[in-house]
Amino acid sequence: QDMTEKELLKMELDQLKKEVKNERQMISKTGKELKDYIESMAGEDPLLKGVPEDKNPFKEKGGCTIS
Repeated sequence: QDMTEKELLKMELDQLKKEVKNERQMISKTGKELKDYIESMAGEDPLLKGVPEDKNPFKEKGGCTIS
């Protein structure tokens, strides 16, 4: 894109101002919470248990045969 260096620096500064407002937490705490959440939701995860054939939106609707 045709942005001047000043515009790029202003965008970066604006982004840093937003990021500095984020509350930080220790990874020792958030890591355990994330692990517990993932393990509690594993039973509902279609990537782990699969998608039933009747609910699979990517299943081919029909086939084509050439004879």
